[in-house]
Amino acid sequence: MSSPLLLKGFEVELYTGRPDGTVVGCSAEVAAALEGFVTEPDCRNLEYITPPAASYATQLALLLEPRRRLRPWLAQRGLTLLPGSTLSTGDSQRFERSDPKNPYHAYIEATYGTRVVTASVHINLGLTDPDQLFAACRLVRCEAALLLALSACSPFVDGEVTGAHSQRWLQFPLTPEQVPLFLNHGHYIDWVEEQLQLGTMQNVRHLWTSVRPNGERRPYDLNRLEIRICDLVADPQLLLALTAFVELRIHQLLQDPAACDPLQASDLDPQALAALADANDQAAARSSLDAELRHWRDGAPITARAWIAAELAGLQSLAGELGLAELLLPLQQVLSQGNQAMQWLEAHAQGASVAELIASAAADLEQLETRLGAQSTINEAGTLG
Repeated sequence: MSSPLLLKGFEVELYTGRPDGTVVGCSAEVAAALEGFVTEPDCRNLEYITPPAASYATQLALLLEPRRRLRPWLAQRGLTLLPGSTLSTGDSQRFERSDPKNPYHAYIEATYGTRVVTASVHINLGLTDPDQLFAACRLVRCEAALLLALSACSPFVDGEVTGAHSQRWLQFPLTPEQVPLFLNHGHYIDWVEEQLQLGTMQNVRHLWTSVRPNGERRPYDLNRLEIRICDLVADPQLLLALTAFVELRIHQLLQDPAACDPLQASDLDPQALAALADANDQAAARSSLDAELRHWRDGAPITARAWIAAELAGLQSLAGELGLAELLLPLQQVLSQGNQAMQWLEAHAQGASVAELIASAAADLEQLETRLGAQSTINEAGTLG
């Protein structure tokens, strides 16, 4: 019998730098030397993509394997991987091109500057039925703030406290500025074609929003939902917990669309829902788990922490049925101990410097990968079409 779990895959962006927390770009050299790594416009960002697989154990192995190959290459040059989603220790005033001859990179630098020099993780979940895909896009967009609240890890830029928990999301240029709640596939096609004509999108990839449909020939052929709002989740176990949380919400939606699709289950109209989701995202970027959000069902105020706790409680039965209950445990730890941004800010308030915090977290991350790598093996593969 085929697995009831969705195919999933990740796009992981990381900073490289020295063990003392200093950011040092080398993505072009890594991409040339090691298979599976690609560059971003700024060379301080390095990206790798895991192939689609439904199994969480398989995805754990796929998340670790590129880093296992990358770390010796970095170590030979006195470098390591740095956690965080912004240039925590600098230099945010200068763009460092990975490919000076690339015209699209030139456009990115000229239009956005270092606002885009951030690190994050994109979560892809396979859905090929258009009605199911767009219902999932609506639900996840209306709850995207919860994912940012759990993953926030960018409270610093250039060695200073920014005042936000996810400075990345506040500074990243959402494009276009206004994105509707898509009613169906036809609505999405018409809207994308209009944006391309207006020039608000340069190409079909130039839709930078919290959640978007994705596929091999956008906007026409789609096969997955892509979540773009999360800060970098460097801990693979936490990333899988976040993914399981979203997948379970989608399974609930597929089982009962009338109760879970905001288009059917909300008191608000689509325009109000889009505005509510965007406002919630901004609130979560500023205060993460402590943010006061508005629930998509009725617009009532609720903290991100309380909303997440309520959803987790409602997912327990289904998580047990699908064998995902244990995977969710790291989320309970985040709710009780705070996310990475909150922990860093607390330590900084007690006297730790930004560089010290990044350096310590980088060392902890390498040790975590070593422990997890000893436990995981790649035992399953899949495709997203």
